Amino acid sequence: MKDDEAYLSHIVECIRRIEENISKGKEEFMKSHTLQDAVLRNLQTMSEATQRLSETLKTAHPEIEWANVAAFRNVLVHNYLGIDLEIIWEVIGRDVPKLKSTLETILGEDK
Repeated sequence: MKDDEAYLSHIVECIRRIEENISKGKEEFMKSHTLQDAVLRNLQTMSEATQRLSETLKTAHPEIEWANVAAFRNVLVHNYLGIDLEIIWEVIGRDVPKLKSTLETILGEDK
């Protein structure tokens, strides 16, 4: 469980960085390759870290669609030329906050 806690904390940190990088809004994100690269990198790192979590933890928290998070990582890594920033913006506005909230709850349970 210690490894899980470290990965969960790392994922939450990636989300915090994403939030920081999008704090000026969609227009700034869409204009800035630097912000886009930072967000995409943290999404990739976050998704990769979820794949390192134990099956025990994943099974205990089916409210997170772990397979979809892993699949999203594969899109980011292997389809980098076809990434649609509008979809990325939707994901970081719709899905990432829910994931963060759930992970913070899980981390709170472990303490």
